[in-house]
Amino acid sequence: MKKLFGIMFAVLVLVMVSACGSDESSGGDSGGSDSGETVTWKLGHLSNEDHMWHKTAEKFAELANEKTDGKLEVEIYPNEELGGETEVLNGIDAGTVDMTISGETMANWAPKAALMAAPYAFEGEEHMKKVVEGDIGTEIEESIKENVGVTPLYYHMRAPRNLTSNEPINSPEDLNGFKMRVPNVPLFMDSWEAAGASPQVMDFSEVFTALQQGVINGQENPVDLIHSAGFSEVQQYVNETEHVYSWIYVVVGNDQLNSLSEENQEAVKEAAAEAQKFGQDLYDEEISNYTEMLKEEGMEFNSDVDKEAFAEAMKPAIEESLNEEQLDLYQRILDAAEE
Repeated sequence: MKKLFGIMFAVLVLVMVSACGSDESSGGDSGGSDSGETVTWKLGHLSNEDHMWHKTAEKFAELANEKTDGKLEVEIYPNEELGGETEVLNGIDAGTVDMTISGETMANWAPKAALMAAPYAFEGEEHMKKVVEGDIGTEIEESIKENVGVTPLYYHMRAPRNLTSNEPINSPEDLNGFKMRVPNVPLFMDSWEAAGASPQVMDFSEVFTALQQGVINGQENPVDLIHSAGFSEVQQYVNETEHVYSWIYVVVGNDQLNSLSEENQEAVKEAAAEAQKFGQDLYDEEISNYTEMLKEEGMEFNSDVDKEAFAEAMKPAIEESLNEEQLDLYQRILDAAEE
C-alpha cells in the first residue's frame, strides 16, 4: 500500500511540474499577450496634452493596439503624473511603469547618452539627424539598452534649447548671479557653471512656481516646452542661445518588450516606425508656430546673443567633464558635420 501511495504521489508531482512548464512556455505574467490576455503598458512623460509628444504617443498607442490585434494597450500619463523623468525611469526598472520619454537624463546610467545634448556639439538639425540615424546613434541606443534597461522605440527631433529670463542675456558676463534650472544632467550643470550662471537641478513640473516665486531667474528649453509650460506668464525674454540641438527617445523597459511574443514585438516596432513619421510631420508643421505664439503672449526674442562667446566659455568644461570614451564620441560628432 505504501508503495502504491508513493507511485501515486510521484505521478501527481510530475503532472504539476508539467502544468507549470506549460504555463511558462505560454508566457504567464511575462508574456500575457501570448495567452490571449491584454497587456497594458503605462507611459509617463512631462509634456501636456496639447504637445506633439503626447499626440504622437496617442498615435503610437492606437497603432500598437491595432497591430497586436488588441493584445497591447498603452495608457498615457502626461504632465509628470507618474513622477519626474528620473523617477519614471526608476519606476520602469521596478516594474511600476513601462514607458517614458527621455533623453540626456539617461546619461546618469549610460554615459554615452550625455552626447545627445552636448552644448554646441551640433551645427543644426541636419547634422543632428545624420548622427542620430547613423552609427553614432546606434551606439548610443545600444548603450541605453544595456545600461538603463530600456529600449528606444522612436525619437523626437527637438527644437534648439534657448535660455529664458526677465532681463536680456547677451553674453556670459550677463550670467553673474543668474540662478537657473537645468535638468538632472551633470554636463548641463558643468557647462552653465563655466559660463558664469548658478545652475540647479529641478523637476520640470516645479519650474513654473520656482520662476514665479523668484527662486530661480531663468531656465532653458526648446520653444515648444517653453510654450506648453506657460513660461510666458513668468518670463519676458527668450534669449536665442541655441546652445543645444538634440533629440529625445520614447523608450520601453527591456523586460516589458521582451515579455511579448516575437510577433507582437515586431508589431510594436512597426507601430513605432509609423509613430516616428507622424511625430516628425507634427514637428515640421508646428515648431515654427511656437515662436509666433510666444510672441503673441508677450515674450521678446533676443537675437543679440554672442553664441561664440557662450560656446567658448562652455567648451573647456564640456571636455573636462567627459571621460575618454565620451570625449571620443564627442569628437566623432563634431567630425560628422564635415562628412
